[in-house]
Amino acid sequence: MTASPEPDGAARERRAPDFYIVGHHKSGTTALYEMLRRHPQIFMPALKEPRYFATDLRALVPSTPQQPETLEQYLVLFDEARPGQVTGEASPGYLRSHVAAREIAAQRPDARIIAILREPASFVRSLHLQMVQEHVETEQDLGRAFAKEQLERAGRQVRRYSDHVHYSEQLSRYEAVFPREQMLVLIYDDFRSENEATVKRVLRFLGVDDGAPIEVVEANPTVRVRSMRLDSLARKLYGGRTPASRTARALASRLPASIRRGALQGLRRGVVYGRPDEFDPGLERELKRRFRAEVEALSGHLDRDLLTLWGYRDL
Repeated sequence: MTASPEPDGAARERRAPDFYIVGHHKSGTTALYEMLRRHPQIFMPALKEPRYFATDLRALVPSTPQQPETLEQYLVLFDEARPGQVTGEASPGYLRSHVAAREIAAQRPDARIIAILREPASFVRSLHLQMVQEHVETEQDLGRAFAKEQLERAGRQVRRYSDHVHYSEQLSRYEAVFPREQMLVLIYDDFRSENEATVKRVLRFLGVDDGAPIEVVEANPTVRVRSMRLDSLARKLYGGRTPASRTARALASRLPASIRRGALQGLRRGVVYGRPDEFDPGLERELKRRFRAEVEALSGHLDRDLLTLWGYRDL
């Protein structure tokens, strides 16, 4: 790994965040981020996934122009925090990254780390649907997509789905550089079924008022893309550079912003996207058998019977 450049004077005057939501995707991280950033004692930047410390994933995961490349650009994201606010960020890729834990610890050895873990088969299914929606995955059938998940990226062999599901190993990377009392590992099932109690637990962990009203947020819901062609058309219409797309945007610009957003969301909800199909029981069992050893290891790691909770006991 290339050594990180020495921070300049401006970066030295700023302080890295107090806490990090490190992962995983499709496990409630977006909802937790949205709820925490509404708390008056917490500041989280508008950019949800800075991903700055996951340097080993930059060649594998497409970045956006908004994502910081230098330490100063990263720390600037937190400049709007008010005095006394606890600052944090949410980059789900940090759990998958092999270097993020030690990079974060180098900047903030006293940081607090929050991870959310989801039952592997449902996680893979939801991640697949998300990747299809983002046009990263072109195979809409999960069974076929998982069967050919191994691919080469940036000269490396990676597994698109199962590389995420090394929960015990991933937690161990953080435990190697952070004391256990600075880590909070949540289970997605608890976050869904006992949402308010789980968020209050997070607030106490962060040392802020857990009596503040909590607004339950449903964020980043899993959807099925009905038609890749229609989805591509909608993307080109609203984000493309063709004469037709420019004309459509010019006409739409005469409408109030709320109506424009509603029209696009309505198009996608009603025509492009739909509710996910039922999880095929045979494929679900196959995936659970594939991940049983991981769940068993995690059960021992957390001293919790996840084999029973997640339906792995009687496979």
